Amino acid sequence: MAQLKLDRVSKRYGHFHAVRDVSIDVAEGEFLVLLGPSGCGKTTTLRIIAGFIEPTAGAVSLGGRDITRLPPWKRNTGLVFQSYALFPHLTVNQNVAFGLEMRGAGQAETAPKVEDALRLVRLGDLGDRLPRQLSGGQQQRVALARALVFRPDILLLDEPLSNLDAKLRQEVRVEIRDLQRSLGITTVMVTHDQEEALTMADRLVVMSEGAVRQIGTQRDLYERPTDSFVAGFVGRSSFIQGEIDPANGFRSEGGLQIRCDRRASGPAVLALRPERVAVAREPLRTDNDFTGEVEFVSYLGGLIDIHTRLSAVDRVIAQVPNSADTLVPEVGDPVHVGWSASAAFLFQDGGMKPETETSSARGGQS
Repeated sequence: MAQLKLDRVSKRYGHFHAVRDVSIDVAEGEFLVLLGPSGCGKTTTLRIIAGFIEPTAGAVSLGGRDITRLPPWKRNTGLVFQSYALFPHLTVNQNVAFGLEMRGAGQAETAPKVEDALRLVRLGDLGDRLPRQLSGGQQQRVALARALVFRPDILLLDEPLSNLDAKLRQEVRVEIRDLQRSLGITTVMVTHDQEEALTMADRLVVMSEGAVRQIGTQRDLYERPTDSFVAGFVGRSSFIQGEIDPANGFRSEGGLQIRCDRRASGPAVLALRPERVAVAREPLRTDNDFTGEVEFVSYLGGLIDIHTRLSAVDRVIAQVPNSADTLVPEVGDPVHVGWSASAAFLFQDGGMKPETETSSARGGQS
């Protein structure tokens, strides 16, 4: 394992900036996730680390060694592709051995290393099978074993779970995280799935339009987002457009006067996490209490989302636990909706302009 450092890395294609001035330090043994929507630059960044793309500017170092201009085969990096990239005509053993053979390892050295790698991913008895004889989860483990067999300094994962069904994805991501911890290997993973990122990472890097928006732990990004994009992409938020008035708080475009912990004045967007919004039939004893109408109710098993309209343009979502005494209103019911002054985030970055607050809160993505 080794420390990874990206120093002001950029990649430009003509006038298009795929990656803009990205600086990241990844500690030895850390699991870092690059998170963002399609086209945000996360995969380009990973491929720069792997050596498949040469940066236009900046430097990449691994274990204190500058690898910026080294070809992929001269970097001690293990890469798991989104498609697994297994050779269909080779057995599991042969697929895993391929990287060692390309490095000039002989049979005496290769066989025990392949056996150890397959044991790590719990496929020790499937070495003679072809990829088509394996399930999706098993193929993913073969790709992981192939990336680990030569003991890389760093493991790179490019959307490794995207081809698995939802249930298997949950199982395999736990397995990958457990394996990474047990090996202590420095790991960088790319994903657009925030649940994957929040479950697996030590730290996350949120990217948009080729640039880093925020780096931090799950709690950092969820509790203290630096801008409205992060608030909308990590977790879910309802967004209310309006203006901060230093004397009276926040006034929404729909005319709501909202008490909040204001820090400035001028146009802004207010963001609310759904679990911090309360819904009741009677007035609420909280800083903000508005009457609204239920527009949509989403049953999620242990949780229920209640979408409410507070004015012609202001909408928020409340997420409540599903229990015997939970208020579950019907569409069209009048309700009281409230939250504390400290529950809201205020942003003046102009970073997120959702088409509707409800759609942004549902999807959690820009």
